[in-house]
Amino acid sequence: MVKLLLADDDARLSDLIKDYFTGEGYEVIHAWNGREALELMAANMPDIVILDVMMPELDGFETLKQIRNKSAVPVIMLTAKGDDIDRILGLEMGADDYLSKPFNPRELLARIKAILRRASQEPEGDPTADIDLSGVLLRRKDRTVYLQGELVELTTSEYTLLECMLMVPGQVLTKQELSEKALGRKLTMYDRSLDMHISNLRKKIGNLENGDPRIKTVRGVGYIFVSSE
Repeated sequence: MVKLLLADDDARLSDLIKDYFTGEGYEVIHAWNGREALELMAANMPDIVILDVMMPELDGFETLKQIRNKSAVPVIMLTAKGDDIDRILGLEMGADDYLSKPFNPRELLARIKAILRRASQEPEGDPTADIDLSGVLLRRKDRTVYLQGELVELTTSEYTLLECMLMVPGQVLTKQELSEKALGRKLTMYDRSLDMHISNLRKKIGNLENGDPRIKTVRGVGYIFVSSE
């Protein structure tokens, strides 16, 4: 049974999500604020976390920050409709996805299934084969990444994006391809989540020795992992 931690102080919405996901076979743990969410997370080890941005005591951003200091558990942020700043900030801080209120619980379920599927899917080809390229080592067996021998903490979305690009180094992948393969959905006109995940990934894996970025933007098309070998 998938264990879902929901942190939201909206009683009506929380009851709706709890009822819907319980009916779908999920175990739902509810927190009224960020501080309680951190306590429940430490005690229950959820498979995925849903965080509302606006919560008392500890807001969603600070809660996400503290989660990311300790865990790479998938996190979806719930934001106010049309609030681009909240969405961008959440992704910059390491959220895997976001959903604007109001939303249909079926959409949230689809997002959760996509994230969990990516986190548990068997890699293509030899599932035990490491990918070692340009100073980046991706260990597919345990989904860990090392940069020059140092462990790099990646979110589920960041790991899947990096794996997609490392599978075809030197080849341009369109934004549509990356969105479908790594985020599990088609790219929409105003969806900047892919760009934000790429931006975070760039910061974490840095540049090549010559100063060029390991992940290069191909304007109007997509992204490419640049191999120095």
